[in-house]
Amino acid sequence: MTSTVVKILDAFFVTHDVKCFRVEKPKGFNFVPGQATDVSINLESWKDKIRPFTFTNTPEDNYLEFMIKIYRDHDGVTNKLGSINAGGELILHDVFGAIRYKGEGVFIAAGSGVTPFISIFRDLHKKKKLEDNLLIYTNKTSEDVIMGKELGDMLKDNFTNVYTRENVIGFVGRRIDRNFLIENIADFSQNFYLCGPVDFVKSVSRNLIDLGVNSDTLVIEQ
Repeated sequence: MTSTVVKILDAFFVTHDVKCFRVEKPKGFNFVPGQATDVSINLESWKDKIRPFTFTNTPEDNYLEFMIKIYRDHDGVTNKLGSINAGGELILHDVFGAIRYKGEGVFIAAGSGVTPFISIFRDLHKKKKLEDNLLIYTNKTSEDVIMGKELGDMLKDNFTNVYTRENVIGFVGRRIDRNFLIENIADFSQNFYLCGPVDFVKSVSRNLIDLGVNSDTLVIEQ
């Protein structure tokens, strides 16, 4: 496993529990929008605690960016990252990931599972190729939405927010179950991109296939 130490250029919260880190981009460093890398903190007792995080910037940017959910309820890597700011250092390892853009379709994300899609949408938006891609994004409440304004500005009417624990006027307050998919998706022959907690991805994948989606058009992390 290759590794590179990078300095944190900026760090700030984008929601109450999601922190954005912008770090140095090593020369020749490449990734495809949607991919991730293993990351550890460059501190003696944390170097070997490696966690995967997705890039949220575009390949052309002169920095790398991650949006990381901070879990403060246990003494883990993300809790530690919550206290690390500009000037600190991270260790980047190998780039990996099966999620990448394969053509127009429906993106379905839960919570921080939207992060690989942020990179894809930003890349397509820059290239003026965002077209009719649709994002269905579920969270517990409106406060949990990551980069909601930017996603709305890019996707316009093709952005649907779903809240499982909050009813907000103008937004959907329910779960993404079989009935939701039937009511909100007209064409099940297109590409479907899924990312979120394991059980969420399994459930939505199972429902989509039951509704006639070809497994070859499902793009999920392996």
